[in-house]
Amino acid sequence: MKKKFLLSLFYLLFILNSNLSSNENNKTLKVGLLVPLTGAYSELGNSLLYSLQLALEEINDEDVVIIPRDSGFNDKEKLKRAINDVRSNGVKIIIGPISNEEFDEAKKNSDLIFISPSNIEPELSGNIISIGISLESQLLAISNFLKNQKKNKTIIMYPKNEYLELVEKRLKNLNLQNFKTFTYSPNPEVLTGEIETLTNYSQRKRSLELRKKMFQDKEDEESIKELERLEQLYTLGEVNFDSVIIVDFGSSLKSVLTSLVYTDVNQDKVTFTTVNQWFDESIFYENTIKDLYYPSVNYKEFKKYNDRYFKKFNANPNEITILAYDALGLIYYAWKKNGKINSINDLIFKNKIKGKIGTFTFKNGKIIQELDIYKTANKKFVKF
Repeated sequence: MKKKFLLSLFYLLFILNSNLSSNENNKTLKVGLLVPLTGAYSELGNSLLYSLQLALEEINDEDVVIIPRDSGFNDKEKLKRAINDVRSNGVKIIIGPISNEEFDEAKKNSDLIFISPSNIEPELSGNIISIGISLESQLLAISNFLKNQKKNKTIIMYPKNEYLELVEKRLKNLNLQNFKTFTYSPNPEVLTGEIETLTNYSQRKRSLELRKKMFQDKEDEESIKELERLEQLYTLGEVNFDSVIIVDFGSSLKSVLTSLVYTDVNQDKVTFTTVNQWFDESIFYENTIKDLYYPSVNYKEFKKYNDRYFKKFNANPNEITILAYDALGLIYYAWKKNGKINSINDLIFKNKIKGKIGTFTFKNGKIIQELDIYKTANKKFVKF
């Protein structure tokens, strides 16, 4: 069966040749795609485009047509032209834009529905649904995990960077209990000193030295054994928390983990968790941490999707493209169930929706993903 999919190199020509005939078919579902197909972010845009080809192959319905347009990246005028262009082709629902900064322009077009892979705003905002893996969903998953692990002294750690206000807003909205917050400098040289203060490292170091002195001049067997035990330690005494949630990623996350281990935080007693990993294998080489837990999409489905994408296009997809894949699935499901999609309400269901990323629900005006907890162990991602 021939697919009505538009590859980026010739999508304009394909649209000009196919749209007129498609307009004659009232049963056709037309979905716009607004992504950067040129410029610095074109690789991401094309990856999103290819992900929809995979989704179309699975849907296997030639009454579904994707109409892509180059909307640039944070380019207001280009985005405006792209929106007008897909509207003129009879599109009512659009996947995109990918950037939260572009939402203001999208909101001006109240006659259209936008599904964005952005993870900044989980709230349903007028005519926009954000299906990205939100910080709220991740923090709720970690909170439930720590509760099940009987952890009740948790420190939520996050850097003093451009996302500071956003993180604090999300934490305030969630109103988590028995959690304390700790902000740190993104500068690794400053960070170490801040972690030393958090862990009371200097006092614990002094406590060890004082304890060792008590046994240094004693010659009885018990004292000698105790001194030998103390010599194996770096500090004496426990920190005043039993778990941490590090809202960070990349090299900054690794700096925090290194500093926590340097200050002798007992990994057998303190549980380390984080966010935003997308199964980043580089974390395997952070040898200072034994077990690192984090919430994520379903790993088996994510891997199957990546393998299928690579086999088809001989390239690895950007992580967020699986969100566009699920977005088209949601649109198609709503279209088949309702027979139409006229407003954002046609895409909101009371029951749970299962996609490639996992299960999500519409609750209290938000999209909440039910994420699994994984940990890194022996250079593998293990579902907890």
